[in-house]
Amino acid sequence: MAGSRAAGMVRSVALSMRPKQWTKNLIVLAPLIFSGRLGDPAAVGAALLALVTFCLLSGAVYLVNDVRDLEQDRRHEKKRSRPIASGALSSPVALVAAALATAGALGISLLLSNQFTVVALGFLVLQAAYTFGLKHAVILDVMLIAAGFVLRIAAGTVAIDVPASPWLYLCAALLALFLGLGKRRHELLLLEEEAGNHRAVLDDYSPELLDVMLSTVTAATIVTYSLYTFFSPTAERHNYLMLTIPFVVYGVFRYLYLMYKRNLGGSPEEILLTDVPLIITILGWLAASGVVIYFA
Repeated sequence: MAGSRAAGMVRSVALSMRPKQWTKNLIVLAPLIFSGRLGDPAAVGAALLALVTFCLLSGAVYLVNDVRDLEQDRRHEKKRSRPIASGALSSPVALVAAALATAGALGISLLLSNQFTVVALGFLVLQAAYTFGLKHAVILDVMLIAAGFVLRIAAGTVAIDVPASPWLYLCAALLALFLGLGKRRHELLLLEEEAGNHRAVLDDYSPELLDVMLSTVTAATIVTYSLYTFFSPTAERHNYLMLTIPFVVYGVFRYLYLMYKRNLGGSPEEILLTDVPLIITILGWLAASGVVIYFA
């Protein structure tokens, strides 16, 4: 009986750490891929440790966030079934698990470098600021999400000791804004009058405002990535990187289609893991990038 109870608790903790959403941490590997160092075992090992570190940090943040948003989540159509909101996992156990995950992540970060540990701590401070207040600040809330992606890129560069192109930072920030605004739009339309009760900042948004912001960020994302494939240090070494642009354009437009015609967008990680055309596009982009960087 005790064993099954412990197993159930571990399962609840794992679910609350939201491993499906760890897909966003894969951007930590971008500097490894675009620096052309996939053939370097030491760099690959360091990048994977960086990825594990940010997965643990993200999981800890999700645990704390769910404890803090317990009452709001219980009023949400889907989030009410989460372990903490449903009562399957107690808040004290969740906070202990978050502390252990954070300690483990910082321990791993010290194996890489002090500079990497500073970036990891910066990520934690940013997430704490978001969780405990700034997520209620209109516009700034999604900008902080974008800043989290920028720090992930920074972590990836520090982990393998390579300089990162400013273009790569900008691409990461714009992609995060794109996904974050799409999520806000989905929540606003799904919850309607109850939106503000679930997430207070939604009262300061409107579908029309979010549509304008999405249009702006969509155009900026495509243009910035296109410029990256022409003018970044990686592009200077690999002249055919622009051949990957069609994959990015289709991927962005496919996501917009799913958002506007299928009423999706509330869970970007689920879309990335379940929509077959989008999965094929991402794999195609990775394959094309790999061929250009490592074989062309």
